[in-house]
Amino acid sequence: MTQDESGGFFYGYEFDHYPEFQLLAVDTDTGEAVAKAHSVPLSFPGTIADGLPEHGWDWAVRQAAHDRLRGNAPAIVSALEIMVRPDLRGHGLAARMLAALRANTAARGFQDLIAPVRPTGAQGKSIDTYAYEQRPDGLPVDPWLRVHVREGGRIVNVAHTSMVMVGTLEDWRGWTGLPFDTAGAVTVPHALGPVYCDVAGNRAVYVEPNVWVHHQL
Repeated sequence: MTQDESGGFFYGYEFDHYPEFQLLAVDTDTGEAVAKAHSVPLSFPGTIADGLPEHGWDWAVRQAAHDRLRGNAPAIVSALEIMVRPDLRGHGLAARMLAALRANTAARGFQDLIAPVRPTGAQGKSIDTYAYEQRPDGLPVDPWLRVHVREGGRIVNVAHTSMVMVGTLEDWRGWTGLPFDTAGAVTVPHALGPVYCDVAGNRAVYVEPNVWVHHQL
């Protein structure tokens, strides 16, 4: 997931340009980091309820960079990542980080936090159906979407081309450990959809959908 080229407009610059929008959770007993949350302020001229851009995560990163270069005043904040240390997952830290992100966004004077959420249970499923599937209690079937809705988020729409990763076949072999020697769709563990391999062109492309969630603060 770190091979998305739009990420280069954020990672490496986040503490220079958007330090107040980055959060780190630390174990007070050991001093070790346990989780982090990244977000960016950006402009958005439309109405969130009418839908957010198809390019999802990539759009949020690029829009924030364009706004900073042009001097545009941000109107909303987009989450980009919440990561919990693997050995501490399943203990509610993700929900605590999301709550902290909501609180930080409000403290910065913004009323809207949006998030291009990666629905972790969507592998091999139709994202347009899965994004709106609910349990009997009315909460989303997807665990990560469920965390957002419990914290007050509302699902807006699917971003079908949220992240795009392109590389040579050698790149993909290095990233995944898979041979990438057959043309067509390649199943990569943990990817939400197939990676399309073009052997003749020495390229493979992965396009990941995300689900836009809106937190009105």
